[in-house]
Amino acid sequence: MSDPFPDPGPSTPDDADWTWVLTQPCPDCGFDAAATDPADVPTILRDAGQRYAAALHRDDVRTRPGQGVWSTLEYVCHVRDVCDVMTGRLEQILAGGGEVVRFANWDQDATALEKQYWRSDPDVVEGEVAGAFETAATAYGRPSGAQWDWPALRSNGSEFTARTLALYFVHDIRHHLWDVNA
Repeated sequence: MSDPFPDPGPSTPDDADWTWVLTQPCPDCGFDAAATDPADVPTILRDAGQRYAAALHRDDVRTRPGQGVWSTLEYVCHVRDVCDVMTGRLEQILAGGGEVVRFANWDQDATALEKQYWRSDPDVVEGEVAGAFETAATAYGRPSGAQWDWPALRSNGSEFTARTLALYFVHDIRHHLWDVNA
């Protein structure tokens, strides 16, 4: 019996440092951090969650548009996990009480392989993505005042605050909406 969802092979690894989107608009998806208020992040996340859920109903949800490029299903699994990672990072900042916190490295490509995104059930993922985006939206609605300026360091040394983390996160979510035309 053949595997109904064979391994499509690796995606092209993304090892770019996307922190530049905090200082200039993204030419691909149009995200502009300077024009985004962190107070709007919960609304942006809830809207994106609905758009990703809708994309899971496409007939070609498992089809990769090109060699090394994730399918819509794989992208939606990825953003579900991004929500979890970024929610955890914000919670780490808030728990740090204004002291510099350090984020553990997260290898998105290893996670995609470990969880075998291509084998996921779109109906199951739809519920998971809804929950992940709602949890993230609730978390990003909590910081206020000086908490937005509390610091953190990513494993590669990139400096963040709760504010820049929120904007970086929103770019990632918006960019992948652009990737899947949702």
